[in-house]
Amino acid sequence: MKKLLFCLILGGLGWVTISAFNETKSTLTDGFLIGDPEIASITSLSFGPEGILFIGDSKNATIYALDTEDADPKDESAEINLGDFDTKIAASLGRTKDQIKVTDMAVNPVSKTVYFSVNLVDGTPVLLKLEEEALVNIPLNNIGYSKIVLSDAVEVDAEDKRGRPLRIWAISDMKYHKGKILVSGLSNKEFGSTFRSIPFPFKDTQDYASLEIYHAAHGQYETFAPIKTFDVIALENKEYLMASYTCTPLVLFPMEELKEGKHTKGRTVAELGSGNSPLDMISFEKEGKPYFLMSNTNRSVMRIDYTTIADFKESLTTPVTEFAKATGVGYVSLPMVNVLQLDNLDANKVVYMQRTSSGELILRSRSTKWM
Repeated sequence: MKKLLFCLILGGLGWVTISAFNETKSTLTDGFLIGDPEIASITSLSFGPEGILFIGDSKNATIYALDTEDADPKDESAEINLGDFDTKIAASLGRTKDQIKVTDMAVNPVSKTVYFSVNLVDGTPVLLKLEEEALVNIPLNNIGYSKIVLSDAVEVDAEDKRGRPLRIWAISDMKYHKGKILVSGLSNKEFGSTFRSIPFPFKDTQDYASLEIYHAAHGQYETFAPIKTFDVIALENKEYLMASYTCTPLVLFPMEELKEGKHTKGRTVAELGSGNSPLDMISFEKEGKPYFLMSNTNRSVMRIDYTTIADFKESLTTPVTEFAKATGVGYVSLPMVNVLQLDNLDANKVVYMQRTSSGELILRSRSTKWM
């Protein structure tokens, strides 16, 4: 009897131990499928916790969460300084550089590994990661994944007034923030410019808000142009969506107002110059102060101090009639032009992709001290 009782106790303790172990092993990837998610394009990349990579696919109007199995933590990244980077990417795929297009770049904040999305000339999407100086192809046909299809995305065959396809703007930018995937883009609704907030792990829920801004360079209110790039910033203990659009208004939306079914007017705090389009945006700290950087098609990288935004209480509501003139919140032009991609590499460095004046594509890290 004592032996039986001992065995039962031991078994019970073993079950408790196993249960506790399973609880500690529970992760956000537990419900993922294994297989081919059938990704048709990669227009946006963003990392969440546990090394989970989110992919925005405008062709399918779908957000995918991928288990990269890349969750070994690092505090710092090694320096990066690579030249002829597009040639290196192409060579890793058995192609020439005219047969590829880099569409986005994102750093895994856990492992500090840099990931790149590439579209081949035939439209095939490719995902790569940088290991030291080698580019590693990540197969997308046998991977752990979860996905959600965007509701009411802009139609596949929709075109603008110039006959240009609009479906590519179904997902214009995307970021993971506090348990949600935030997605900007176009819908098929009357007010096309949209902002979605999608809880993760994915369910059937996706909050949708339509957006309106005053575009000073155009001298009018607009509801159709999509946000090109955005970040979430905290000003005076309140969170805001900081959004930048083509031609180049900078607009704040209180996050608390971006609710399901609500039409929200943003506050335009700057006009950063017509004839330009923003490419990428990141936030960082320098000497204990928060800043953000924005790269552009026809301007150098801009650095803006959060405090200058907080101190600017106005809203631009009158036209800027002089071509390329900037007004509103001020910025510092950094001596960095043709920067195509930006991301935080670690707490003290950023990584950027830049096309030099000679046409060379370079990938470099840089201390935030010099940003």
